[in-house]
Amino acid sequence: METTEYGIVYAVHIISVQFGTVVSKVCECLLRRGPLSSRDISRLAKSEINHNQVKDILYLLIQHNCVQAFSIEPPDGSESKATVQYLVLLSNILHRGRYNKFSRVVNEELGSQCGAVLDGLLCNGRLTLGQLIERDQDSEKPIGSEVIKDSLQKLVAARFVERIPSPEPVLANKEQEPAKKRGPKAAKILKEPETLEERVLEAATPVETIRFPLVFEQDSNSSIADNDNNITEGKRKQRDVDLSPTSNEVIWRPNFEEFIRRLRHKVCVEIVKERRDEGCAIVMRAMLEVGRSQEKKVKTDKSVPMSVGSIYEEVIKTEAGRTMLQERVEAYLDQLCASSSYLPAFVIEMDSSYIVDFKSIISVAQKDEMEAVVMRRYGKEAFRMFRYLSQEGRFVETDKIADAALTEKKDTPQILLKMWKDSYLHMQKFVVTGGGSGYASFLLWKVNKLIVTRQMLDEMYHASLNLSLRLTHEGDSEKELMMLSSKILKNTSDGALKERVKKVNAKRMLLSASRFKLDDAMMLFHDF
Repeated sequence: METTEYGIVYAVHIISVQFGTVVSKVCECLLRRGPLSSRDISRLAKSEINHNQVKDILYLLIQHNCVQAFSIEPPDGSESKATVQYLVLLSNILHRGRYNKFSRVVNEELGSQCGAVLDGLLCNGRLTLGQLIERDQDSEKPIGSEVIKDSLQKLVAARFVERIPSPEPVLANKEQEPAKKRGPKAAKILKEPETLEERVLEAATPVETIRFPLVFEQDSNSSIADNDNNITEGKRKQRDVDLSPTSNEVIWRPNFEEFIRRLRHKVCVEIVKERRDEGCAIVMRAMLEVGRSQEKKVKTDKSVPMSVGSIYEEVIKTEAGRTMLQERVEAYLDQLCASSSYLPAFVIEMDSSYIVDFKSIISVAQKDEMEAVVMRRYGKEAFRMFRYLSQEGRFVETDKIADAALTEKKDTPQILLKMWKDSYLHMQKFVVTGGGSGYASFLLWKVNKLIVTRQMLDEMYHASLNLSLRLTHEGDSEKELMMLSSKILKNTSDGALKERVKKVNAKRMLLSASRFKLDDAMMLFHDF
């Protein structure tokens, strides 16, 4: 989906807060103009940032997984060298506000030690195993090199951490690239990348065995060879100055794709539990676990086919499904395959196999979110109209909408026009001419989900930006108060001061919780 205006402003704000305004200017330039070379960025920045600064900033953004470099093959016969261009990754910038969610996933599944290793990668973007160990040695409570190595192996095995992509993949020139011939069945399974970003990321991503190696050894030249107990202060200072990895060291980074996959699975289970029952949720959780290792991309509409036997084996591994019989699992699968006028089927049965329909499940949550916004903004009558048009999925005449939504016909056009002006409805004027000179005009209305989604996302980016700015303002205005240690606050007898601290903390927690909840809604429309 094309980036919205407030999506750009929000992303620039995130970069500005974390890296400064100079870095955010380069980021904004790429977000607004698309992929550019470092020379083009320097030229567009005019006298504000010189070329060397631009190169340093791009290196920083690449280090933190916000930019990907690439080049395109020059035309045949051309002696010109391919120019390296830089593509900004909006999703990865938005993920920077979700690090707490990602850490929670790892802490719950793999424990706090793996969580500590992940936090190091989230903070620094990309690190080698040696750098992770050096970071641990300089911490207040080191956990040891062996624990770091074991934790990293667990994170890689669970696909929470991956080997970094190719630094500068070369894309084939599309004008010269011959069309690939595939059968109709292959065309359905293998979806060709459509956008430039998809092409670049696909070209940069290593094959599975390199991306997630089952066994990896640290190079002997790494600083891991230093014993934990024999590191002098001088050595540590020297490492702090130059932490660039040697060419033969493996560099690791967080795999955002896997975190989004886990969060999507969690949302799917919650939707099934709410709309069906606990038993269906247990079966859905088992299906997602069976199919997870075979999912290649997060934004696939459907899972791989699964047999009843494999689903049942996963169900009985869980505490909630340990005593469940296979017949009961089959009954829950039948429930998940059933559809009605109000609720679509969440699972598709095909050739004695079952497929999870992610698009169908997420669409339920998206519909709830849209209807909730319409209800809050326009009232109950508008909500009924919007729901009716969503179910119809086609253009409907004004009077028919009024009859279906049980609203006054004189009020219906005004309510519909309000939603149309805010891009929540699509309108079309239909003119019918008679045999003479007379004619009649009708207004037809429809919910265009793509337009509504774009509009809602832009409003969510705007709201999240406002919440972030308010949080920053609260922090700046009460900076001196928040710098007081908890020990001083505990021993002071000033009741007014304690009450003020309590109110400030409550306000910050409310703002953070609101932004956290808003981000959940953003992921429904942008990431899932």
